Amino acid sequence: MSPHILILGGTTEARELAAELTRRRPEVRVTTSLAGRVSRPGALAGEVRIGGFGGAEGLAEWLREHRVDAVVDATHPFAESITANAVWASAARGLPVVVLRRPGWRPGPGDHWHPVADLAEAAEALPGLGRRVLLTTGRLGLAAFAHLPQLHFVVRSVEPPEPPMPPDVEVLPARGPFTLADETALLREHRIDVVVTKDSGGAATSAKLTAAREAGVPVVVVRRPPLPDGVSAVPDVAGVLERLERLGWLGLSPGR
Repeated sequence: MSPHILILGGTTEARELAAELTRRRPEVRVTTSLAGRVSRPGALAGEVRIGGFGGAEGLAEWLREHRVDAVVDATHPFAESITANAVWASAARGLPVVVLRRPGWRPGPGDHWHPVADLAEAAEALPGLGRRVLLTTGRLGLAAFAHLPQLHFVVRSVEPPEPPMPPDVEVLPARGPFTLADETALLREHRIDVVVTKDSGGAATSAKLTAAREAGVPVVVVRRPPLPDGVSAVPDVAGVLERLERLGWLGLSPGR
């Protein structure tokens, strides 16, 4: 039976990893799991499953039933509960787990960043920074801003956002990557005077930070949640492959 790797996906890196594994190691069975929050995910190499596992114990049982040999958590840097479940379930099954996290953004000269711990703190900071807000924190966190009727929010989201939402909100359906010209035009056309973003990292949505710097617009940046105790992340697909090779997993027959 072929070795089996489970990728907890939903990111560009997860897609790249699935493609690279199937290309380099065609004998390896690769399954990418998606939470199902995006209605039309792009094509993925290998097998695909959609939906949750029912928590850490449900994931551990899935790993047993499907004879998984290793787990890669390549979810979004803010998917804190999924990462915790992956680490717990892998340990319960005695499997190696590799956490892939793209590097976070770093402010440069001319940036006016306001780091905050979470969305609630971001909402607290907004009234003192601006009145027209570009909100790029995803469609599930708008409730944190629902008590701010005095602000106008422009919300960019791949999928329609879920209520509760701020009363004065304009939704822009869009999927990255976004160019600097795109972001500069958006800030200008919507008269944005403050941006709110999570520290997602990566190049696909980083142009908004450059556009904000060039326009002198402040940016409220939500810090990433910490990784589980004792867990370290690798920054890219090459790091995942190197970690798996060092563990001896890719070169071994399946261990049960």
